[in-house]
Amino acid sequence: MKQVVQNYKSGELALLDVPVPGCKPDGVLVRSAYSLISTGTELMKVSEAGMSMVGKARSRPDQVAKVMQSVATNGVPATYRKVMGKLDSYTPLGYSLCGVVEQVGAGIDDVKVGDLVACAGNEHALHAELNWVPKNLYTPVPEGLAPRHAAFGTVGSIAMQGVRQGQPQLGEVALVIGLGLIGQLVVQLLTAAGVRVVGADPDPARCALAERLGAAACGDPASPAVEAAVAELTAGHGVDQVYLAAGGGSNQPVELAAQLSRDRGRVVDIGKCRLDLPWNAYYEKELDVRFSRSYGPGRYDPAYELEGRDYPIGYVRWTERRNLACFLDLVARGSVDVEPLISHIADFDAAVETYQRLKDGDLKAVAVLFRYPEHTEEAQEAAAPAVAVPAVKLRSSSVPASARALKSPVRLAFIGAGNYATSMLLPHLTQRDGVKLSTVVTTTALSAANAKRKFGFEEATTDLDAVLGDKSIDAVFVVTRHSSHAELTKKALHAGKAVFVEKPLALGEDELAGVLAAVEESGNDRIQVGFNRRFAPLLQEARKRFGARTGPASVRYLVNAGRLQHGSWYLRQGSEGTRFAGEGGHFIDTVSWLLGADPISVYALATPGNEDLQVVLRYPGGSTATISYVTSGPASLPKETLDLVADGKALRLDDFVRASVFLDGTAGRKRWVSSRLPKARDKGQEAELAAFVRAVRTGGPMPVPLESLVATTAATVAVQAALAGGAPVTLAEAR
Repeated sequence: MKQVVQNYKSGELALLDVPVPGCKPDGVLVRSAYSLISTGTELMKVSEAGMSMVGKARSRPDQVAKVMQSVATNGVPATYRKVMGKLDSYTPLGYSLCGVVEQVGAGIDDVKVGDLVACAGNEHALHAELNWVPKNLYTPVPEGLAPRHAAFGTVGSIAMQGVRQGQPQLGEVALVIGLGLIGQLVVQLLTAAGVRVVGADPDPARCALAERLGAAACGDPASPAVEAAVAELTAGHGVDQVYLAAGGGSNQPVELAAQLSRDRGRVVDIGKCRLDLPWNAYYEKELDVRFSRSYGPGRYDPAYELEGRDYPIGYVRWTERRNLACFLDLVARGSVDVEPLISHIADFDAAVETYQRLKDGDLKAVAVLFRYPEHTEEAQEAAAPAVAVPAVKLRSSSVPASARALKSPVRLAFIGAGNYATSMLLPHLTQRDGVKLSTVVTTTALSAANAKRKFGFEEATTDLDAVLGDKSIDAVFVVTRHSSHAELTKKALHAGKAVFVEKPLALGEDELAGVLAAVEESGNDRIQVGFNRRFAPLLQEARKRFGARTGPASVRYLVNAGRLQHGSWYLRQGSEGTRFAGEGGHFIDTVSWLLGADPISVYALATPGNEDLQVVLRYPGGSTATISYVTSGPASLPKETLDLVADGKALRLDDFVRASVFLDGTAGRKRWVSSRLPKARDKGQEAELAAFVRAVRTGGPMPVPLESLVATTAATVAVQAALAGGAPVTLAEAR
């Protein structure tokens, strides 16, 4: 299928061939009929992409701050790869469309195949021929409403949420500053609510359009006409509400809002404009400044948008989805007229040219629609194989005992192509001889297409079944979200593949037992979990310098994990497990490797809210390890520091930047310190991948014994049981 994309690094716009998205549960697959270009938000994004790197940084200081924090935590090279990987990727455009349901996912019963729906979301209602849309981001289109009008649903919801924040009442007077697409819709919604409206915009054509659609008067904000209209309609008191629907860097909108508001008036920010509030003006009138968050309650809440958890109507009357349905109802009943807002309808094949004309100013428009090809029988038949995703049949398979021919390349497939895969794994594999990147499979079509373009995969798809059934593929990388690791690993094992699964292998006892059952049923134990730290060159050298150990050891491992950003999927404990369950295996595996043994019991304590953990591990021979996993530390504190003490010797690791070994010999005190700082924090990914590829190519043992992977996973899972029970848990109990 085709999708409009942009490379944020170069600014290039393209109509790209990408895989058809899969139809996941709790959502529907929608074939687009019309999608709407937001001439404000989208063109701002398109313009930003054309800036220099300095210009991009100036326009997004929030992202610059995140980059600097990443540099402090991960070092310059790793941060550079991550940032450049994100910048040099195709990003989607679009967030408002209308289309026909092509496939219904499990758990959906309010629409059926063939129904017309309006869809919202900058990850789900894209300018693409097909989109998967979760249940709270679509709504059925009222009977008789034209698809091109229903395509306005998302921007209509944005305007409606802004109006709701202003709490208009019958007979009030409002000022709308900025008469672009959102501003025009705000004017109509206020008029429908019995509010008299004054509009302000420097474009005379937009002013005339707003007056035609119900505004009492409109004019240039720099002219006296707007002030005169407000004075006449309010008897000199000023407007009850001001809606800031303008963009740009001028502070004029907020200054005009203060000037023309009545005492204790309400100012609602809908657009993205400069907000240097003149303190005296806002203080003296005691103005109530409010913000409108996009489409309404539910926005930016993954539980609502992605998991389909609705808010009870008794507590939250107007959610994203209910706003969407309400706006469509108003359009269907004629209370809002979007037809006059349509400046241009372009065929989807002309998408790139249309964006360029808008950017260059050749096409002056309030709203532009893309019209998609008609739903012919041929198009439906072509899409059917990618849409139908039958369950994978489990079958027994055996791993060849003989080694592979050394000259034949190892053919790899990736399931998932997120940030970690594209910044920490794939760059190493693309540079390795004897490796062929065969297929990348993702649930999001564009991420697969990006990975194919950047790393040279032969194929990109959303069809997992086809990848597992491809006998030419030797190994599968599972680099998806944590909750899917165990199930995907089981499927890959049954398909006879060697499996590299990013940590964790499993989130619970049942999942771990399921993986082991798949090993037994398939006869395939070719698994490597992404516990990369034991492969770090600096730690390898330090362990060698430390030498053999005879007595018990004490280990202290401080992990300054830091706080996660709001909205991170790591915070979804209900579906993705706790944060420690997701990444704690890294640190347990490192300690076990250093001690040359697997833990036999686990004890854990936590601060309120389980944010900071103290995990105590007991090992054979009396060795112990304490892992302090904290999220409350400062960003300036190194992320990982480790000390191992035994037999009068000590090993210290400082954040994979420096290592020291202290020895007390008969000739006096000796000390080894890493001779120079490494160029980057090498945490062992490259060496781990090399070992895995070598094992797959030769048929030799996997880099880490399966027994060790299982023991580490069981210990990680046991942490939650230890917290709940308040007592140590032996791994026999944990399993």
